[in-house]
Amino acid sequence: MTPEQMEERDVVEFVDDEGNTLLLEVMDYFFYNGEEFAALCDAKDEEDESGDDGVYIMKINSFTDENGEEMEEFVPPEEELMEKLIAIVQTRFDGEDDEDEE
Repeated sequence: MTPEQMEERDVVEFVDDEGNTLLLEVMDYFFYNGEEFAALCDAKDEEDESGDDGVYIMKINSFTDENGEEMEEFVPPEEELMEKLIAIVQTRFDGEDDEDEE
């Protein structure tokens, strides 16, 4: 995937604990208790329609870097919030599925 395709599709690159690179695509942004979160899934080539992969939920921390550029940092949310965040994401996507059927 080219950098242009990554930006166009809102793809974020992560490195896991073992040093593996993960490309995740932002499916949706939402707010909970005044904080911004994102629902992400594995970024696939547009031709790849295989399987229904998991959804990741990340908290977004915004900050200004040393060059004055606005940046976003994706971090795991607190464990005690996960159940509520999962319910929000499920509700949002269930609503989209209903709209698709009409």
